[in-house]
Amino acid sequence: MKKILSLVAIILMVSCKSKAVLAESVATEVINSDKIIESHYNNKFDFSTLSIRANVKFEDEKNSQNVSADIRIKKDEKILVIIRVLGLTMAKALITPNSVKYYEFLGKKYFEGDYASLSQWLGTDLDFNKVQNLLIGQALDNLNNSKYTASIVDKMYKLEDVKDSNTKKTYYFEAENFLLKKQEIEQPAQDRKLQISYPEYQKLSDKIVPLKFAIEANQKKGKTNIDIDYKTITFNEDFSFPYSVPDGYERIYIK
Repeated sequence: MKKILSLVAIILMVSCKSKAVLAESVATEVINSDKIIESHYNNKFDFSTLSIRANVKFEDEKNSQNVSADIRIKKDEKILVIIRVLGLTMAKALITPNSVKYYEFLGKKYFEGDYASLSQWLGTDLDFNKVQNLLIGQALDNLNNSKYTASIVDKMYKLEDVKDSNTKKTYYFEAENFLLKKQEIEQPAQDRKLQISYPEYQKLSDKIVPLKFAIEANQKKGKTNIDIDYKTITFNEDFSFPYSVPDGYERIYIK
């Protein structure tokens, strides 16, 4: 479990010197789901590379830890995450469409595998696109691939997946720019629920990006909270993606 928590924290900027919170509006008039989805994707920004420096806090019923993260994304190709504590590198992860890899310096261990273990822990299927969407404030799933009912709940537009399945998915949007405020994935039979919330956004040039987001995972074996606070964001610069497991590290397998 500790290895999986560490990996989740790992998975978990035009530069900005000050943070101006983007104004949002409340939903007052019911509109159909197609309009909500179209308006949400109108905010989708294009980039070739993205660099994020963030503070990360994760907490479960046994542990609490604060770290800093250097997140580098080459769109649709790879994500590198470097975790530091007091300026010292503690772990690295490299995520591609086909694999998830990470190693940690203190334990001198490394992992190489696919998304299966992380998906099982979070209670939803993960892939590269979903991780990338998570970091930029987009819905995990492609909303155009399903049917939804639309309503107004807590002054937000709510989309609820109409599929009759074991997995229930809901999405909430504010009304000014149809920014994603919250997404929930529930599996009642397994007593499992994942909630991802985006309390604030900022506009940098012509791009709208999160200021922070939070993950709350609940299941029978416990609850985990992960809070990610973006400090600086840089777009479309040349970044290196150094990743090489040092000699002598022991490979581990996550069950």
